[in-house]
Amino acid sequence: MSQQITTITLFKYAGLRNKFWAFLMMQRAHTKLAGVNGQQFYKLMGSGKGMGFNPLPDWSIYSLLQIWDCEEDAKAFFNNAPIIESYKEHTTEQCTLFMRSIKAHGEWNGKNPFEKSTQLDPENPQVAIITRATIKLSKLHTFWKYVPTSEKPLKKSKGLIYTKGIGEVPLTQMATFSLWETMDDAKAFAYSSKEHQVAIQKTRSLDWYKEELFSRFQPYKAIGTWEGKTLITSS
Repeated sequence: MSQQITTITLFKYAGLRNKFWAFLMMQRAHTKLAGVNGQQFYKLMGSGKGMGFNPLPDWSIYSLLQIWDCEEDAKAFFNNAPIIESYKEHTTEQCTLFMRSIKAHGEWNGKNPFEKSTQLDPENPQVAIITRATIKLSKLHTFWKYVPTSEKPLKKSKGLIYTKGIGEVPLTQMATFSLWETMDDAKAFAYSSKEHQVAIQKTRSLDWYKEELFSRFQPYKAIGTWEGKTLITSS
């Protein structure tokens, strides 16, 4: 029985000095994160301006995605790791969501790292979604040209708690993280938005991606707040 959980931590920075520190940590943090006890997988990611995909960087927000053998390993890291204390010294806000995988398909660096959880709570309706893709170099122009159109309905989506475009490498390795009140709300955006449906069709017909992954999670706990609020509304 898998006890695997996933955490995503959002970091917010203010001031040139702290933003520069955050930028440097995209490289320097690897020495502190590699080999962490109980950590199966991790990704350090920057973000784009606005809510979704954006080629222009948002220097104030970064994220850390981690997959753990179990919750106890994650707790030990966030409670004791010196690198987390360093992040706290430079950030104005920091929020970590604990999540269990509902379903994932596709690949990230050649494999699907997410194991379906056997500990999902049927009384918890919230859902988090991570989509990730490596965009083919030959398709960059057509992909980024359509992105603003595909994301227009997102701002008005019912049940959307938070969303942000994140990524490992600017322009080519992109991801989105979104948090919804219910799965029905997320599906309403995915299937009722004409712009999003066209984006799905273009993905198939134009073959934009070299690699892609779509994953759904049940968020069940949060440490810290984001934009002054707790992101977990169902606990």
